Amino acid sequence: MSAAPSPPVRTLTARSAILSVLLGTHPAQAPVGWIVRVGTGLGLQESALRAALTRMVAAGDLERGADATYRLSARLAERQRRQDVAIEQHPGSWAGGWQLAIVMIGAADSTDRAAFRESLRLARFGELREGVWCRPDNIAVDLPETSRRRLSLFTGRPEEPPATLAQRLFQPDRWAERARALLTAFDEADSIAARFEVAAAMVRHLLDDPVLPPELLPDDWPGSEIRARYAGFRTEFYLFAKNLIGEQDLPTG
Repeated sequence: MSAAPSPPVRTLTARSAILSVLLGTHPAQAPVGWIVRVGTGLGLQESALRAALTRMVAAGDLERGADATYRLSARLAERQRRQDVAIEQHPGSWAGGWQLAIVMIGAADSTDRAAFRESLRLARFGELREGVWCRPDNIAVDLPETSRRRLSLFTGRPEEPPATLAQRLFQPDRWAERARALLTAFDEADSIAARFEVAAAMVRHLLDDPVLPPELLPDDWPGSEIRARYAGFRTEFYLFAKNLIGEQDLPTG
């Protein structure tokens, strides 16, 4: 029996801390003093945090207001929207149908092709073959209009067993293994900074959740558990920030 995969937890850096904090804040903006106090509370150096803020503005990740408030750029605000959906999303009812997306207009270049494919993946589609994407018809299709215009969308039913097709497209067993590894890592984390790292990895993993109907999931699916654990950490982190800053200065969260 093979061991569970190592959880994809990234070491906390000034940039990743700033990004994760703002992605979890509503509205996605905070004054520089708030960012610095939270970052140093997580064990990062103030100089590294201020340098990261400057670089992130230059890279187009953040926008700086006249009042020294930093907010997510439009591109990352869209990422926050997708992240919020992934955290709260649950499978809807399923009558056995599948959504199909057939590519009708090809990509202009490799960059365009990569972005187009990523939009389908983020909409929870799996690639059946070149130009043919599908998924169970249990959630609403959330595709940008620029991608929709290049597709023909319709529903159908496969002849092969649906669970077999779902396994081939999405490998839910593998997703579940990684989710359990993250849950274990979270339980073993012995500091707020360590749990912050794992919680950020949990969010990234939820963005890859295919949100399959229960009929197509392996036993003991950890989707609800990892969402609940992340929700608990958000409460913990709010109290941590409140202790550092004071409730009156906290963003909504």
